[in-house]
Amino acid sequence: MPVKHRIQLSSARPGRRARMAGAVAGAAAVAAAVIVPAAATAGELTPGPRSVMKEGRWGMGKVGVVHYDLGDQVFTPPAPYKGRSELAAVVHYPKDLARGRHPLIVMQHGYWHTCADGQAQAALEAARKALTEAQKNGDQAEVARQDKLVSKASASRSSWPCRDGVAPLPSSSGYDYLAKALARQGFVVVSMGANGINATSFGQADSVYQARAALINKHLEMWRQLNLGKGPLKGKLTDPRTGKASRVQFTGRVNLARVGTLGHSMGGGGVMQHASDNGHAAWPEDVDVKAALGLAPTGLWDKEPVTKIPLAVLWGTCDQVNTGEYVNWNKGNNRAPLHGVTLTGGNHNYVNTQWSPSSGQVGAVDDAVPARSPGHCVSQDGKEQEHRALDEATQRRITTAYTTAFFRRYLLNDTSADPLLTGTKHLPYARETVNVDYVPPHRAE
Repeated sequence: MPVKHRIQLSSARPGRRARMAGAVAGAAAVAAAVIVPAAATAGELTPGPRSVMKEGRWGMGKVGVVHYDLGDQVFTPPAPYKGRSELAAVVHYPKDLARGRHPLIVMQHGYWHTCADGQAQAALEAARKALTEAQKNGDQAEVARQDKLVSKASASRSSWPCRDGVAPLPSSSGYDYLAKALARQGFVVVSMGANGINATSFGQADSVYQARAALINKHLEMWRQLNLGKGPLKGKLTDPRTGKASRVQFTGRVNLARVGTLGHSMGGGGVMQHASDNGHAAWPEDVDVKAALGLAPTGLWDKEPVTKIPLAVLWGTCDQVNTGEYVNWNKGNNRAPLHGVTLTGGNHNYVNTQWSPSSGQVGAVDDAVPARSPGHCVSQDGKEQEHRALDEATQRRITTAYTTAFFRRYLLNDTSADPLLTGTKHLPYARETVNVDYVPPHRAE
């Protein structure tokens, strides 16, 4: 399909325009199908004068950080999901909050260990080594004993809440590099914890994704209330350096008519569930999601369509978890643009710093299948080719560039992102690394 430079933004959902209009000035500018940036309403953020193609030359504002944690088991997902989760997040925001109302981006991490239990990790490694030796020697009694030790150590790493003296594994902080870059562009970025869901989810049942989507809605509702100066987050934001209450004020500073969602792995699946056509009705009042991005998102069982808002999927060819099929699933029915971004040699874990080997974190690992040639990995696209493996820094640099371009395009109407997002131009350091599959809207909203 030929690539077009101009991208049509999706419209607001029918039935929501009336109640949004009174609450959010300027929503119509985003809701309309546009080709060039719409004129900004007073108090709205507008793109800077520099192109997104010139990496690092725009949006270099100072960034602040706050945390909130309302408890380990205070959120109950809807039935039939069983289990409770935390309501906690790390928030990156532009320190110049007073210059306008800032689009909100909420992030959700994927399925991973929940507790940074170094003792359990050491026990697990020892048991696995002993299990391999027992299997080699044909000692079935020892195999059974070591199997139990493996299960016990694994359970400790994946419990919730974590046992006394063991800190939660901060998967939500694994995207701090990405959150900081987005906050420099003027976005308020909330990376939520999902350890409680991870500890009680087994397999990729549809109820897991529904629970994850419900958790996204809960955080959005809390931010809707905080933006009005009330709700459970009022007075609960803390300075991570001191642990004391933060003085930052978000009241009236967050634009909930311009929300972006971003998720990695099963968190990406949660974002897809949340952004699905059937999921819009559950969004909180006066909250409108304008763009959704999945970083190697796992698939929904029933492949619920995501056709009404701009969607991007970024994945690596050496990723054992995902193959970026969301774009193909929605081709032909999409009313909004689709962007499939493939990183040759990218893997699954490097997107999250906590899951990557350089972190030294419990369970961190390079998940790519190593190839015979050093520095290469085996592609998981069905071809099993040897691809030059991306290192952690390069994969995150590319991920940051495309993620930032995507949200600037659909939350700030910055059309300078079009060539990058449609694949007509490439990052100078990734010309042979990134392939973009751009699908313009198949039919109007």
